Amino acid sequence: MSQTRPFRSVLYIPGSKDRALEKARDLPADAIIFDLEDAVAPEEKARARALLAEVLASADYGGRARIVRINGFDTEWGRDDAAAFAGHKGVDAVLVPKVNRAADLDAVAAVVGATPLWAMMETSLAMLNAGEIAAHPQLQGLVMGTNDLAKELGSRFRADRLPMQAGLGLCLLAARAHGRIIVDGVYNAFKDEDGLRAECEQGRDMGFDGKTLIHPAQLDIANAAFAPSEAEIDLSRRQIEAFEAAVAAGQGVAVLDGRIVENLHVETARKLLAKAQAIAALAG
Repeated sequence: MSQTRPFRSVLYIPGSKDRALEKARDLPADAIIFDLEDAVAPEEKARARALLAEVLASADYGGRARIVRINGFDTEWGRDDAAAFAGHKGVDAVLVPKVNRAADLDAVAAVVGATPLWAMMETSLAMLNAGEIAAHPQLQGLVMGTNDLAKELGSRFRADRLPMQAGLGLCLLAARAHGRIIVDGVYNAFKDEDGLRAECEQGRDMGFDGKTLIHPAQLDIANAAFAPSEAEIDLSRRQIEAFEAAVAAGQGVAVLDGRIVENLHVETARKLLAKAQAIAALAG
């Protein structure tokens, strides 16, 4: 997957629900996680696996990234899940739950072959081993599992997510050090639009590429929060123009709106414009 491909909104869809799988084809999500783990009851696991494999073989999900979250290899379903989607033409990546260390990805890679992997970061060990996990050669992205992490930590809910900051920061550092996509955890109160918007803005400010979502009603807010604003696009264009004019005049830096513009600002500006173009292409 291209790093310019948008992952503003990453929606969880139960792999066992025919209607949900059909509706997801028309939702404005940048990516879909087809969930065979938490969203599927034990007695439905095998049926959900077969249903999802059949649907993804023929259904058109447009430009949305298609990611399948399998069950863990410590369960009776995990290896069969991995085998069912190894090299599957309708799957962009396999998401591995409760990854604690890079060796957990090795075990799945041995079954899925060259299929790209994503890792759920939802345990204390995952936070401490984020660097080695992000460095795995088959890994494309990290997904924060903040509900499970909060449970393990025994932390209380706070709107500022202070108990999560250490773990979120470690995973962000690891993702950026190794050029991986990273998406923030879910916001549970799906009817609380103001709370979701605030958490999306916090995640965007921190550097996340997007947010995982539990309900289609959350899509518009996440898409808006993680997309470049018109003001940011305008500033980026003007920064590039000012810097190029300065270089043409034999100068190494430019001044725009009373602020220094260096090459590092131009690199950031180009990335932002590329993201805006990718979002426009996905929508169009």
